[in-house]
Amino acid sequence: MPDGLWLHFSPSAADPYVDILCIEACSSLQNLLDKRSRFAPTTSSLLALCPVDWLLAPGQANDPTPRWRLIRMLKAEPVQPLVLPVRDVRVVFGLKSRHYEGFARSQVAQAHEFFCPMEALTAERGHEDPDMRALISRASATANFMRLP
Repeated sequence: MPDGLWLHFSPSAADPYVDILCIEACSSLQNLLDKRSRFAPTTSSLLALCPVDWLLAPGQANDPTPRWRLIRMLKAEPVQPLVLPVRDVRVVFGLKSRHYEGFARSQVAQAHEFFCPMEALTAERGHEDPDMRALISRASATANFMRLP
């Protein structure tokens, strides 16, 4: 289980999939290497399982709208778990500052990997930081396209 997990669902029931953005907080370099190995590209397929209880729960603490209503491909209240193929996985690794500095100077990230100092992940209102917003924008599944049709 990653420290954070965001799911982006296909808008269409005709093409069902989910894209995943994981957040991993790494307390040591060994911990980083262990976590990187879990997300290494593979030829096997992944499936995401969304239990009915999770789908029926509110999507946000301040809004009672159930999650399933926010997933555009679902047209009716689910009575069984939603199982979807994972189309894409991206991972943001948060590292202690001293680890981040050394790692960023000497390593090459794989295409699905993104790195930041841990403080950027835990900062209050960190989601408003221009550097963090730019990093998450680059982690988008559509970031590799000049423009979308």
